[in-house]
Amino acid sequence: MRISTYFCSRGKHEASLRGDIMPVFHAHIPAGRFSKDQKKAIGNSLNRSLVEGLGIPPGDRFIMISEHEEDELFIDPTFMEMNRTANAMIVTVLIGAHRPLDDKQKLLAAITRLLYDNVGISPDDVFIALVPVPNENFSFGRGAAQLAEVSPRW
Repeated sequence: MRISTYFCSRGKHEASLRGDIMPVFHAHIPAGRFSKDQKKAIGNSLNRSLVEGLGIPPGDRFIMISEHEEDELFIDPTFMEMNRTANAMIVTVLIGAHRPLDDKQKLLAAITRLLYDNVGISPDDVFIALVPVPNENFSFGRGAAQLAEVSPRW
């Protein structure tokens, strides 16, 4: 596995302290299938899905993209009646445990739509796992749980 791209920027510090937590993405993609520009577009699409799906500030982003060789990434091409291609990927999303089902459905739809619109990745090729995490389990740095005692904004 090779982590090829990491996107991270923080907006205003006050946003984190209000509980405006942005999910963390990790896209596991097949090695050699996407150009540098396409990988950036994947990262931008994942970030944009949060803005559109959850109303999270656009400058607040934590995204990793890892490339995996054919002996490291195994995705069934037809499970759940999908028609997956060689571009199939797994996207894991660490998301605040407080998020309701409606938010999760909006995020799932936005991720697949934006990856298709911006990179041409078929929705069948995008397996997404949302992993709920209590806000007190996130540290934005310095070993502090900045959101431990802050109510989520949404």
